[in-house]
Amino acid sequence: MQLVKVSIRYGLLLGFIALICTALSSGVYFLTKDKIDHAVAEQQRKLLQQVIPQNDFDHDLAASCQPINGSIAYIDKLCQAEKNGKTVAYAFETTAPDGYSGNIRLLVGMTVQGEILGVRVIEHKETPGLGDKIETRVSNWILAFAHRHISRDNQKDWAVKKDGGKFDQFSGATITPRAVVNQVKRASLSLLDSMQPQNTRG
Repeated sequence: MQLVKVSIRYGLLLGFIALICTALSSGVYFLTKDKIDHAVAEQQRKLLQQVIPQNDFDHDLAASCQPINGSIAYIDKLCQAEKNGKTVAYAFETTAPDGYSGNIRLLVGMTVQGEILGVRVIEHKETPGLGDKIETRVSNWILAFAHRHISRDNQKDWAVKKDGGKFDQFSGATITPRAVVNQVKRASLSLLDSMQPQNTRG
C-alpha cells in the first residue's frame, strides 16, 4: 500500500513538472514567435533582392511568393515581381537533386524575357573547400549566371565546360556546379514554357 502511495506521489510530481515545462516552453514560443517570423521574413526579402534588384519592382515581392505544388515542373515556390502593375520578372525556388552530397536548394531571379538576374544558394550539404564554392561567401562563381539569357535555342550553352557548355566547373569538383547549372536551366526553361501561351496571346 505504501509503495502505491509513493508511486502516485512521484507520478503527480512528474506530471506537475512536465506541466510547468510545457507552460514555460509555450510562453517562450509565443513571446518569441513574432520576432522569429519577422527575422525570417527580413532574411527572405534580402535574399529576394539579391536575385531581383529592388528598383525592378514596386510592391512587396515576398508577399507574392506562393508554393507551386507541381503545377510548373522543377519549381517549388514562385514569386512575381511587378512594376506599374505589370509583371516584369519572377523569383523562384528550385531544388537540384543531384548534388555531390544531396539536394541543393536554389533561388533564381529571371525576367519574363528569359534574362537571369541572379542565382543564390539557399541550402546545400556540399563538401567544404570544394562544393561550397557555390556560396557567395566562398567564391564569385554563382555570380556568372547574372545577365545571361536562356531559351530553347541556346540551352546547349547552359552546361559546364566539361559538358560542352559555357560555365566553369571547379577544379576537382564538377558534380556540384553541373547540378546547379542543369537545375537552373531546367527550371528556367520550364517557367518560360509555362508563360508561352500567355506571351502568345499578348
